Amino acid sequence: MRNRQPINNGWLYKPHFTEEDLLSSHGFDAVRLPHTNIELPYNGFDEKSYQFISCYKNSFQIDKELSHKEIVFVFERVMNHSKVYINGQYVTEHFGGYTPFEVNATPYLNSSDDNTIAVVVDSTERNDTPPFGFVVDYLTYGGIYREVYMEYRSPVIIENVKIATPEVSAQHSTYEIDIFTSAPLDSSYLIKAEILLEDEPIYTHTLPCDETTLFSVNDGFHNTKLWSLDDPALYQLRVQLIQNDEILDEFSTNFGFRTVDFRNDGFYLNGELVKLRGLNRHQSFPYVGYAIPKSAQIKDAELLKYDLGLNCVRCSHYPQSKFFLNHCDAIGLLVFEELPGWQHIGDEVWQENALISIEEMIRRDWNHPSIIIWGVRINESKDSDAFYSKANALAHKLDSSRQTGGVRNFAGSKVFEDVYTYNDFVHRGDNIALEAPQKIAKRKMPYLVTEHNGHMFPVKKFDVEKRRVDQAIRHAKVLDTMYETAEISGAIGWCMFDYNTHKDFGSGDKICYHGVMDMFRIPKYASAVYASQSDLKPFMEVLSSMQIGDFEASELGHVMVFTNADFIKVYKNNHLLGTFYPSTDLLKHLPHPPVIIHDLIADLLELV
Repeated sequence: MRNRQPINNGWLYKPHFTEEDLLSSHGFDAVRLPHTNIELPYNGFDEKSYQFISCYKNSFQIDKELSHKEIVFVFERVMNHSKVYINGQYVTEHFGGYTPFEVNATPYLNSSDDNTIAVVVDSTERNDTPPFGFVVDYLTYGGIYREVYMEYRSPVIIENVKIATPEVSAQHSTYEIDIFTSAPLDSSYLIKAEILLEDEPIYTHTLPCDETTLFSVNDGFHNTKLWSLDDPALYQLRVQLIQNDEILDEFSTNFGFRTVDFRNDGFYLNGELVKLRGLNRHQSFPYVGYAIPKSAQIKDAELLKYDLGLNCVRCSHYPQSKFFLNHCDAIGLLVFEELPGWQHIGDEVWQENALISIEEMIRRDWNHPSIIIWGVRINESKDSDAFYSKANALAHKLDSSRQTGGVRNFAGSKVFEDVYTYNDFVHRGDNIALEAPQKIAKRKMPYLVTEHNGHMFPVKKFDVEKRRVDQAIRHAKVLDTMYETAEISGAIGWCMFDYNTHKDFGSGDKICYHGVMDMFRIPKYASAVYASQSDLKPFMEVLSSMQIGDFEASELGHVMVFTNADFIKVYKNNHLLGTFYPSTDLLKHLPHPPVIIHDLIADLLELV
């Protein structure tokens, strides 16, 4: 059976590659994965500092008991372009840093115990690979920034498994399983497919083999546990390839029974109307860029769901970690996933690599119940009918169970996708919060706001209180309009946290201060707007230091409190000032409007 071994330790790294490095280890330093090609300052650095060609090397030995199998290296992510060598011999290359790839090392191995793999990593902004070719409002960093595995495999394996759930209800659900093998299988092989719930087998299918690489199962069962926001029930599909009673390979994936549907009057999960309340997420962290482990990926998902009270996230602007997506599955957080890109469309080679990225993204992630829509258009790009016709058709061919969207920032765009996904930055604090969907789409169709606020009102964690409060109010006004407007499926704000950016953007220090949190995930006041709309746990935040020295003429004025409580009581020196209720005449469409305290003195003067 397939044997997977992580090889995240024992790597050697050299920041500047020369051809001699393939045969020499001089000048290399020991590192472990995930690894960023250079640790960066918090701010104020040159984005060119990580844009260079580096080299990673690792020596490995073949397990004698498994030497009859093929040896394959699995790279979860390398930024941005990779060339892989085994024992000094060139094997393959991979374009793009946001999808995984595999390297079959078998033909290049030495008969001796010692073998070496070398990866030449080009972290420059190449014009042949999305998202590059023009300016980009985020940094892409460099290095082998995800995990690497060495697998011992049978010559014939289960390459992938796809499961769809065309009919879903608690009473009865159906499923369709497609099993892809690496080569045609003759009658000596057998495929066994099991569906499990909480590790207990529920249904088993045994499939005879007949010289094909695609095997399908269609079936169903009663009494289904549905995957939902509050109870994200996960089933497991386990597929085994068997020959002469020996299990040659096994492929396991989680999935869920749920239906997702964007309609003209909103988004439906399992037939129930759900307003999507979310934020955009970059996968970067201070200093190390993308090179963060599983634990940090899980923590970000939990921050979004539990601390910020959201029900969806957009993976902007590229596919993200399997650990992040797996945890979104586990906790019930809906995901908008899209191909890499930002405004720019390149030449034919670039577009072909973009289509490859779409295919790699969908094939990797098509079983995640959390993913509700595929983004198949370069974020905020111009219309390109031939390219986007191909992109949308490819997504539908690979996965007909999900709708597609293409994120725009202008009205009346040519639409190939199923949902008009739009970045709406109309709000400036004193005007309308969102445009009317039909004004933007120029037709009646499903509609989703994929960005708002953000660069319209950048706020630093250390800005004066009024500016931090104003940012919160702007986010609240957009959410209020979203809840008021039935045709808007949801609003995904820009963005979860501040992030490093190129010199063309941000505040001159290589940071975009667009987040409702700072880069360290420390909340700003705007985060309270989101957290207070959830009923997962009690929440209250006073959007004020209550210190008169922070205000003009020492006049505190009114104080805004975001909470999901029915009312709050305010005390000063153990004296009750009053009981205050949500302000239903302001932001009245929110599930939980804020409480506004206008009187912080009450009858205290009478007590003096």
